[in-house]
Amino acid sequence: MSDGAMIRVDSLRRAFRTGGAEIVAADDLTLHVSAGSMVAVTGPSGSGKSTLLHLIGAIERPDAGTITVDDVEVTALRRGKLATYRRGIGFVFQRYHLLPALTALDNVIAPVLPYKVDFRKADRARELLTAVGLAGRENALPAQLSGGQQQRVAIARALIGRPRLLLADEPTGNLDSKTGAEILDLIGELREAYGMTVLVATHEQHVAARADRVLRLRDGAIVEDLDLRDGHSAADTLARVDQLRA
Repeated sequence: MSDGAMIRVDSLRRAFRTGGAEIVAADDLTLHVSAGSMVAVTGPSGSGKSTLLHLIGAIERPDAGTITVDDVEVTALRRGKLATYRRGIGFVFQRYHLLPALTALDNVIAPVLPYKVDFRKADRARELLTAVGLAGRENALPAQLSGGQQQRVAIARALIGRPRLLLADEPTGNLDSKTGAEILDLIGELREAYGMTVLVATHEQHVAARADRVLRLRDGAIVEDLDLRDGHSAADTLARVDQLRA
């Protein structure tokens, strides 16, 4: 089992033009994430949460600054090596993005289907579906699964490439509170079982309270950085996270 990926972000900037106005989604942002940690990225809508995850995941490119994951300077990679880098990252989104015509098993296999890998794809997919609590539902289509079950398939799909880094963008946003809590428990268990660093973008305080560390963004800048690994009770942790929203 790995210890997860280490992330270093230095002087990152990303801006967009919308209706003639400039929107700054990352404003000279500098950040270090320890290997194996779980970090919640919070803040109001438009604060830059999703953009930060997209930049680290190389879905978007920054206007300036550098991103280094382990010993790879992601911002210096060209097209071919960028694709290889992305294959080593697990992505989970609010919308599950499952292919409706494929079974749960085939949805999990889909990211590695075109590539040669050092494991049996179907066997690995079945193992992951079992790990996320969906043993016996391998042949179910997405329409035959609940929202929580579809998110479990999406998590299994994110892990098929054995990533050391999992990026989750509002993973409980479309789920009721009970199912959302189950998904968070699952992500935590899989983080420990498979050895991953996890970044979760969220606006929900109960999601942030599950993390080791909470970053609050505003206008693309980090305005709060809270370490939760200090033995406080769940109630105290929620209270401290709630203070970040004030």
